[in-house]
Amino acid sequence: MVSTRVAEWMADRNLHYGWVVAATTFLTMLATAGAMGSAGVMIQPLHQEFGWDIADISSAMAVRLVLFGLLGPFAAAFMNHFGIRQVVGTALALIMGGIVMSFFMTEVWQLLLLWGVVIGVGTGMTALVLGATVAARWFSKRRGLVVGLMTASNATGQLVFLPLLAALTEAYGWRAALTLSVAVIATAMVLVLLLMRDHPADVGLPAYGETAIVKPPKQDHSLGATLLAPLVTLKSVSGNAVFWVLFGTFFVCGLSTNGLIQTHWISICGDFGMAAVTAAGTLAVIGIFDFLGTVFAGWLSDRYDNRVLLFWFYGLRGLSLLYLSFSGFSFVELSVFAVFYGLDWVATVPPTVKLAAENFGREKAGMVFGWVFAGHQLGAATAAFGAGYLKSDFDTYMPALQIAGLACILAALSVMLLKRPGPAPLAATA
Repeated sequence: MVSTRVAEWMADRNLHYGWVVAATTFLTMLATAGAMGSAGVMIQPLHQEFGWDIADISSAMAVRLVLFGLLGPFAAAFMNHFGIRQVVGTALALIMGGIVMSFFMTEVWQLLLLWGVVIGVGTGMTALVLGATVAARWFSKRRGLVVGLMTASNATGQLVFLPLLAALTEAYGWRAALTLSVAVIATAMVLVLLLMRDHPADVGLPAYGETAIVKPPKQDHSLGATLLAPLVTLKSVSGNAVFWVLFGTFFVCGLSTNGLIQTHWISICGDFGMAAVTAAGTLAVIGIFDFLGTVFAGWLSDRYDNRVLLFWFYGLRGLSLLYLSFSGFSFVELSVFAVFYGLDWVATVPPTVKLAAENFGREKAGMVFGWVFAGHQLGAATAAFGAGYLKSDFDTYMPALQIAGLACILAALSVMLLKRPGPAPLAATA
């Protein structure tokens, strides 16, 4: 098999195959981020071509976002049951099929089915939970750095793809823009089928940073048990204060990023006379600094107390949002915000994943993080609706920025309520 030969070649050079799996996961999450970002450039073209109401188009995109968040715990369960390669390959096929079939849609219900359900399920199965699961299984050392890379590929991809897709849509139409997404997803799918493996033991290796090869735990082959596993996991951790602190702080993370800035940024800038293309370019700048900040956050999370890191990340994000709300949106002020906010866009993810793994164990970490990520998307949905409501009520987005900033400050303080994790018991590590 290709993966076995690659693993042998890397072993001869004292390299670990886990980095190949990590790179494949990175490209997969980057590809699906393109599909997530492409939805934002379709609203006006679909409205103009088919005459569909923007509210109807937005509702399909909202269904996609809900599924993107809520499928996280079940994605982790499916990966435990069927294997990462099978689940990710199926998810990429769903995304690719949904996009291609949307080229021929003529009714709004078809948009809801394809972009709401089919693509929503596909992207939900390859969300941040995928990166967390791969990092937890394949890496003992450098786990935080790997999570940082995975997170950066997903979050930055959504921001950086947006200007490119917008340019293609303006020049050649929305179908041409989506064709690029299909090509990238097809490339990722080939790499997944050739190189992705579920556990280090599948290629005769220990996890990176360990010496003993650990066989994966036996899984119950009942589909019903697989579907119930996320709910059982939620019940088992629902009495743990650590889970609720991580869930609540990640709710604030979604509230202050995807739901507020990514959804409303062009409208926020429009209130100050900024053109949509310029506003999208600012998002791309935020995305570039996000990549640097998230990778650095992953590096830091391997070396320092993750509670302290989260305290600073949430605190600085809150201060940057408060600063923006009182600024005049000048070039200099926006540049300062783009740098500091971009560095902190999703820097909270690597420490959160590390705390989940340290407190709940390697095999359960993916599923627990899936529920924490569901909190993130609920926060995003709250901000997407709440910011629009505040804008209608006050004719300005500034209260929404200020509320998000204060919520980040509260999240920073709440993280310090957690106890510093002690060394994991040997049995739990095995």
